[in-house]
Amino acid sequence: MEKLTHQEEEMMLIIFQHGKGFIKDFLDRMPEPRPPYTTVASIVKNLKRKGYLTAKAYGNTYEYSPTLEESEYKSKYLSGVVRNYFENSYKEMVSFFVEKQKISAEELKEIIQLIEKK
Repeated sequence: MEKLTHQEEEMMLIIFQHGKGFIKDFLDRMPEPRPPYTTVASIVKNLKRKGYLTAKAYGNTYEYSPTLEESEYKSKYLSGVVRNYFENSYKEMVSFFVEKQKISAEELKEIIQLIEKK
């Protein structure tokens, strides 16, 4: 699937949280200040073109639904980040966050416990 812009990704997160809906539904769920309806419509249509959404016609309006689960999107997105920025190494990614003090020793212990349980 084609990479999403920042606006498209924000829209997908709204759609994932609430499931299917109409453009007005997505607009209503956006934080203030909300963009114009036409902007949201363009973003949604781009998501459909890129294969992230399907549309079901109801007269002259469409109800949009995601074509993948949020967890599947996160997995694909994170894999791309690891591949592009961390030499395809999750160890490098964790090391980066440790160096930047974005992850604590306690959190690392919890991660290790999760790994050992699997």
